[in-house]
Order: sequence, then C-alpha cells, then structure tokens
Amino acid sequence: MTEISISFASALWLGILTSISPCPLATNIAAVSFLSKRIAHPALVFISGLAYTLGRMAAYAVLGWVIINSLLSVPQVAQFLQKNMVKALGPLLIITGLFLLEVVTIRFPGVALSQDHQNKLAESGAPGAFFLGVIFALAFCPVSAALFFGSLIPLALNSKVGALLPFVYGAGTGLPVFIFSVTIALGVTSMSHWFQRITKVEYYARKITGGIFIIVGLYYLDATILKLFK
Repeated sequence: MTEISISFASALWLGILTSISPCPLATNIAAVSFLSKRIAHPALVFISGLAYTLGRMAAYAVLGWVIINSLLSVPQVAQFLQKNMVKALGPLLIITGLFLLEVVTIRFPGVALSQDHQNKLAESGAPGAFFLGVIFALAFCPVSAALFFGSLIPLALNSKVGALLPFVYGAGTGLPVFIFSVTIALGVTSMSHWFQRITKVEYYARKITGGIFIIVGLYYLDATILKLFK
C-alpha cells in the first residue's frame, strides 16, 4: 500500500471507530430512533436518518478541514509543524492510546440542545435532522475527542493529502449511522440485539487500536530520543 492509501485507510478506520464508540454510538441510535418516532412514513424516516448522518459527516469534515488549513496557511506555523510534527507524534499517539484503553479519562465540554429544541429540529424534517447531526457530532466524548484531535489532526498534518482526510474521516463516522437509519426505516425491531453485538466489537477494536497506538507512539518516541543523542 502507498502512503496515501494508508492515510485514507487510517482516516476511514478512525471515523468508523469514533462512530461505534459507546458514547457516539448510543447518541446515534437514540437520535435516529427519536427521528423515526416523530415521522410516520418510512421513506421520510430514511431521508431524515440520511440527513442526520450527513450532518455528522459534515461537522467532522469541515471542522477538521478548517483546523488543518488554518494551521498550514500560516508559513511560520507550517514550517514549525514540518520540523516538529514527527517529534510530537510519539507522545500524541501514546496519550490517544491511553484514552482508548480508558487509562486516562477527561470530560470535554460539548454542544448541547434542550429537549424542546431537539423536538423542533426533529419535526422540521431533513434540514432539522441535518442540523441535529451537526450538533451531536460536536458534543465530543473523551474517546471521540482523542481520536479526532489526537489522531486524525496529527495524521492529516503529517500527510501529503491532509486536507482530504477529514472528509474521509467524516465518511467513516457516517457509515454505521447510515446503517442504523436504514434498519429503522425498514422496521427492524432487534436493534438492541445488534447494539450489544456492536458494543462488544467496539470494545475489542478500541483496545487493539489503543495498544497499537501506544506501541507506534513508543517507536516514534524512541526514534526521536535516539536522534537527540546522535
């Protein structure tokens, strides 16, 4: 695989892992279920679920794109990142791995909506569902914040196709939500059964990814320390 292919695959995996993490997963299922209860026609349920999914994708993609381009648009910052980003990768990956393993937990301030506002958005159809997806995406949990800020952003800053990676990441976060919206629109009633299965898969996927992040982070850290003593 080429470096670009690895970057795209990594961004996609980070997005999928973000979406199936416990907090975002529960939020996604609750949101799509909530939308389905406010709408009678299955086709409109599907459209609203799709709009909610696109809202989450757009929020992550645009936020990442703005952060990356803002940093790289300043010559001094861009030069600093080019010189020091590799040095920072080790500690960043280790810290992200500790978050994924739940060794470290921090509460992150997020965006919240009252129940009345959620009801109004749900009743306003696809545009409201889209905006609801944007709001819920920005309500970062510790794991999703670690994956986005601690993994995706450094990966993008260190990649030749960095500006595209937030969109790939956003697509990854949208895939599981899109599946939920389709199943609910089709009237599948065994969502709790699938939720339990996905939760188990997410647990092991997160632990394995966290372990890999720490190992790779230690490798980068060791390589950086060796260069300092040469």
